[in-house]
Amino acid sequence: MIKTKEGTKAIAEMVVNCKPEVVACYPITPTTGVATELNQYYADGLLKEYITVEAEFSAISSLVGASAAGARTFTVTGGQGLLYMHEVIVSIPGMRLPIVIVNGNRAVSSPLNIWNDEQDSILQRDAGWIQLYCKSIQEAVDSVPQAFYIAEKAMLPVMICIDGHYLTHAVEQVDVADAKAVDEFLPAFRPAMKLDPENPVSLGVYANPSYYQDFREDLVKDLEGSKKIIVEAGKKWGKLTGREYGLVHGHMAKDAERVIVGLGSAMDNAIAVVNELRRKGEKVGALHIRSFRPFPREEIRAMLAGKKVGVIDRALSVGSQAPLYIEVQEALAGTNAEVSSFYGGLGGRGIKRVLVADLFEKLKKGPSKGWIASSGKELPLK
Repeated sequence: MIKTKEGTKAIAEMVVNCKPEVVACYPITPTTGVATELNQYYADGLLKEYITVEAEFSAISSLVGASAAGARTFTVTGGQGLLYMHEVIVSIPGMRLPIVIVNGNRAVSSPLNIWNDEQDSILQRDAGWIQLYCKSIQEAVDSVPQAFYIAEKAMLPVMICIDGHYLTHAVEQVDVADAKAVDEFLPAFRPAMKLDPENPVSLGVYANPSYYQDFREDLVKDLEGSKKIIVEAGKKWGKLTGREYGLVHGHMAKDAERVIVGLGSAMDNAIAVVNELRRKGEKVGALHIRSFRPFPREEIRAMLAGKKVGVIDRALSVGSQAPLYIEVQEALAGTNAEVSSFYGGLGGRGIKRVLVADLFEKLKKGPSKGWIASSGKELPLK
């Protein structure tokens, strides 16, 4: 059903329609709205269990126990809250617990900033979680049931990453699939193994040097293998709703000579600029990377080989090169692609259409690296 809703409220409604058995939250900007909405749904009898905790570390720890016992679980956080969860975050994939998190992307301290960039989730990129980045509220809402589907089939946790404020607090017309439609898509969670007094098992136990690396090798293999499940979930959801999602979304990228690549809502501006420049006869395109983990190397290589590529990073790897740029450059090695690195949009600083248009101009001159400008007159759209 199409409704006009704020992003956080639309996400909360979809979470309820997925019937999680245990939700544990500690509210933090910019996702407080999701936590408070879910608390109200619990008060109204529409959620089985909502645990009010004193901190994010407790929220994620509560879900470890619940998920290990066989429950479908969910939490929401962002920024410093996600960082506070880190010790538990890195343990969850190895225990094969299909926990789902919605992370409202937010800058990290210091200095203190509650606005949007992608530094918080990028810092978790090597933890072993599936990470899905959304460019719109509709995509974020649609990614919730898909995340449960993917997590519970791959037996790996999923982090849905949405731009704080730009998506969490925006109000749009959104199609929120009802519980009946979600039931058709998402089967009940029936784990092959769980903590059960009648059939005792142990999770997360000690592994000595003879075995530890084997466990990590299996995790690497299974995370890579989850690509097929992500694509499968997207196609199945597409048949149900008409909105299909995959590992990447290319917009006029196939025949483009210059392509802007990025994560999250900034890519909607990139798509708008592509449409305008195409009307002027310029062969440009955009590529939104939805699945940052597992990283879609083959898809990127097939789509961008030999092109002039500009990568927008809204996160830093201090002391090295920008995180997404490193990944894209590696994927395109040996293809004659010219890859440029543009980083900025930090702490809520917007990446306006005029700035994206300027990046397309820079690509004409060959590979370059640098900060994205912080101001500029907006590019009018016809």
